[in-house]
Amino acid sequence: MGEQNRESMEFDVVVVGAGPAGLASAIRLKQRAAETGTDLSVVIVEKGSEAGAHILSGAVIDPSGLDRLLPEWRVDPDRPLTTEVEDDRFYLLGPAGSIRLPNMLMPPLMNNHGNFIGSLGTVVRYLAAKAEALGIEIYPGFAATEILYDDQGAVTGIATGDMGVGRDGERKAEFTQGMELRAKYTIFSEGARGSLTKQLLARFDLAKDRSPQKFGIGIKELWEVKPEKFRKGLVQHSFGWPLDRRTGGGSFLYHFDDHLVTVGFVLHLDYSNPTLSPFDEFQRFKTHPAIRDTFEGAKRIAYGARALTEGGWQSVPKLAFPGGVLTGCAAGFMNVPRIKGSHNAIHSGIQAADAIIAALAEGRANDTVAAYDDGWKTSPIGRDLKPVRNVKPLWSRFGTLLGVGLGGLDMWLQTLTGLSPFGTLKHRKPDYQSLKPISEVTPIRYPKPDGILTFDRLSSVFLSNTYHEEDQPVHLRLADPTIPIASNLPLYGEPARLFCPAGVYEVVREEDGSNPRFVINAQNCVHCKTCDIKDPAQNITWVPPEGGGGPNYPNM
Repeated sequence: MGEQNRESMEFDVVVVGAGPAGLASAIRLKQRAAETGTDLSVVIVEKGSEAGAHILSGAVIDPSGLDRLLPEWRVDPDRPLTTEVEDDRFYLLGPAGSIRLPNMLMPPLMNNHGNFIGSLGTVVRYLAAKAEALGIEIYPGFAATEILYDDQGAVTGIATGDMGVGRDGERKAEFTQGMELRAKYTIFSEGARGSLTKQLLARFDLAKDRSPQKFGIGIKELWEVKPEKFRKGLVQHSFGWPLDRRTGGGSFLYHFDDHLVTVGFVLHLDYSNPTLSPFDEFQRFKTHPAIRDTFEGAKRIAYGARALTEGGWQSVPKLAFPGGVLTGCAAGFMNVPRIKGSHNAIHSGIQAADAIIAALAEGRANDTVAAYDDGWKTSPIGRDLKPVRNVKPLWSRFGTLLGVGLGGLDMWLQTLTGLSPFGTLKHRKPDYQSLKPISEVTPIRYPKPDGILTFDRLSSVFLSNTYHEEDQPVHLRLADPTIPIASNLPLYGEPARLFCPAGVYEVVREEDGSNPRFVINAQNCVHCKTCDIKDPAQNITWVPPEGGGGPNYPNM
């Protein structure tokens, strides 16, 4: 729509995404520029209504990234993390009971002492304030929807999406055209399964010779619990029930700040039963005897969901390409067994900034910053990811009990000897290929929510503060609108209606069960990207809606 007439602005560096990685890279760029007295223009575009609006994580946070980026943060009166881990527990859950696993059996890298419990959204808001104090421009509510290239195919920046376009594609009275933000280098920090990152992976073949990227879905609630149920500094991880032994995933309870408890559930998206619902598995988990007591008399105050990059070491793509780099979860830097990625996101932002600063100092622009790509394996990121590289493939191949046991043994051997008997195992196939036909599985039946401990999707989405302007183009695009009913429904029971944690997808019928129709309730979307990952036909593409739309997570 009138792309030739878009306003254009020039910067040294454009950053896409105001998450931990994007903010860290911008802050580091300004820090380094100040050291040399160099004038450097940096801008960040963020699709959320504010920095932190779309940020969701557990979160037990390894402070190593923050310590490196802002060494003074621990004595800052506005510090975003105040609750240190005091009690670290691991449980194996069965249908009726639980077994606590001795901490001494856990490899040292799994130890959470020295980490902090808190809200990653709060950390991001803190980093955003630090960035703005350094003169970094942050444009919240502006979604990057297009990558700009020069005649040689190098990235030269991004364009933000038009606003004020109706569902019919026509401009409304409040139409505002998107802008072009051009740069010598562009840093893509979109998080897991970013829409522009997908395009870059394909255009530059960045995943060549890598294992397929693997994903999980993380679902989280924030509760305010009664004082007698609160154990400040308690970190509790568990695996097992309600999942069967072939389905990977785990759960967590974190007690922090003033009587707040985060409860969450991570499910690996390589599950095979198309009738499985990650949301309902999470609700069921809370009813376990070892879990439910915490929430007696408590109040649920927030809800959210997010895809996680789980491929790790062997799935990290090429990170640098002409004119840009990938950082954070866009690069796949999450440590799966630790359920941590924000520290590596910050480390990657720092490392990308250092490499770009060096390139700019040489008078370079819009070329490949190879130093960043070459250096990550020997950096703190590589040292964090390499010892855990076989945990996810072992779990996927051998199931929960044997797979977790072998993964633990492998981590111990690498801790003690630096070697693994497995070498580096590859991930076998992408997650969308793992579903079995519905005719080959036993359908899972879930109990109705009680509205006290367990809930439905729509009441949960309400607590995510999700909002989209309804009269706008649907941001969940079907390549072939016939596939959901003609193919996915008879083969898999149309799994989108179950794997979505926000009630976006429905199959509706006439009263007699005839005339099934696929309905997309895009206004419910919490931007988790699960549909883009798990749809067996790869028929759904998530693209950014109008800027500012989506969840507005408080303290998540």
